[in-house]
Amino acid sequence: MPFRSLRGLRAPVAALCLAFGASLLGAPALSRPARADFRVCNGTQTLVGVAVGQRTAEGWVSEGWWRIPATTCRSVVEGELHSRYYYLYAEDAEGLGRWAGPVDMCIAENEFRIVGVKDCFARGFQKMGFREYDTGGQGSWMVQLTESPRVETPKP
Repeated sequence: MPFRSLRGLRAPVAALCLAFGASLLGAPALSRPARADFRVCNGTQTLVGVAVGQRTAEGWVSEGWWRIPATTCRSVVEGELHSRYYYLYAEDAEGLGRWAGPVDMCIAENEFRIVGVKDCFARGFQKMGFREYDTGGQGSWMVQLTESPRVETPKP
């Protein structure tokens, strides 16, 4: 498990299926000023570790870990967004859930900033699939991490 959990527990990803929920930030409330960031909101009941990737002048860059407590939000890219595409990987601290995608980037177990997405293992990193978010060129974006609803199987 790349994200060093607080409890040190490990479990198969299939043990808990979690879903992504992404939505564009709407109009800000009148009582607070507008904030342009890439924010991640943790809609689960456990601590979540988040890594983000983006294309910069240096090339592809992945960074982590932002620790986002249950039912809170945190900015992982601060300020006006300049890229159209951002990439996200997250996992919960208990090792039961993960939010991933098909775009491979490098990560590390502890805090990291990695330039480049090739030869992760040869450079001493791990390779993990990130999910792509197309912001459509918006100046701010929010991703909501949620647990999938449980599906009850009918009893005979």
